[in-house]
Amino acid sequence: MIELPVISEEATRRKKPDWLRVKLPVGKEYAKVRKLVDQHKLHTICESGNCPNMGECWGAGTATFMILGNVCTRSCSFCAVATGRPPEYDEDEPRRVAEAIKLMGVKHAVITSVNRDELKDRGAEIWYQTVVKTKELSPETTIETLIPDVKANWDALYRMISGGQEVVSHNMETVESLYRRVRPQAKYARSLEQIKLTKEYGKRTKTGIMLGLGETKEEVYKAMDDLVAHGCDILTLGQYLQPTKMHIEVAEFIHPDLFEHYREEGLKRGLKYVESGPLVRSSYHAERHVNV
Repeated sequence: MIELPVISEEATRRKKPDWLRVKLPVGKEYAKVRKLVDQHKLHTICESGNCPNMGECWGAGTATFMILGNVCTRSCSFCAVATGRPPEYDEDEPRRVAEAIKLMGVKHAVITSVNRDELKDRGAEIWYQTVVKTKELSPETTIETLIPDVKANWDALYRMISGGQEVVSHNMETVESLYRRVRPQAKYARSLEQIKLTKEYGKRTKTGIMLGLGETKEEVYKAMDDLVAHGCDILTLGQYLQPTKMHIEVAEFIHPDLFEHYREEGLKRGLKYVESGPLVRSSYHAERHVNV
C-alpha cells in the first residue's frame, strides 16, 4: 500500500546494518497521541504499517491517519496492511478524524487510506469530507493527503483532491520493471498519469519510492525523469524492509551515501525537493513539503 514497514529480526535472513536501528517509541507526547488514537477509534498507518518512525513522529505530537478502514483490497507484496474484503466504511469517520486532529493541535496533518477498489467512487466522498471537516475545525492546519490508485476513475480523483488540502501524494512505490512483482494490481503508467492530472488540477504533487528491491541505478534515474515529466514536485526515497516472511525479501540494503547521491541526482533532474534516507517514509517530515 502506501507506507513502508519496519523489519523484524525474524522477518528476513539478511542482517540489518547499523544505520537501520530504530528507537522504541516512548515518551509523554507519544503516550498522549496513542491515547487519542485509541479513544477516537482511529486507524493510523503508523501502526498498521509498522512504521519505524512512529516513536519520533508521535513523540512530536503528530500522526498519519488512515481512513476507510484498515483492510485493503490490494495484495501488494511489500505491505503489512491486511488484505481482504473491507467491511462497510464509517460515514462518521471524517468528523472523528477532524476532531482528533484538532485535539492534537497539529500544524500539519497527513491523511492516507487503504485501497477501496470495491467502491464505485473509490472512497472519494469520505476523502473529501475528511479534508473539509478538518479545515473547518482547524483552519490553520495544513494537510497532505496520500491517496491510493483510483484505477483511472478520474472523477473520483478530482473529488478526492478538491477538499482544500495543500499537498497530494500518490506513491509509485518502485521502478517500472518491478511493478508486476511488487504492485501486481497497479500500473506504472497509470500512477504517473494520476500524478500528472493532480498537478494539472493545481496541487503540489508528491510520491515515494522504496529502494532495495532489486532496482538498478539507471532504473531509479528513469523513474525520476518520468516523475519530472509528469509534474511531480516532491520525492521520498527510503529503504524497503520486509515486514514478515510472507512478503517480498530485501534484495539489498542501500548505504546512506547512495541515498544522498539519489537526493542530489533528483534535484539535478528537476524535482523540487527530495527526502532520501534509509528510514525515510512517505509522511516523514511531511511538514517540510508544504511550501517547496
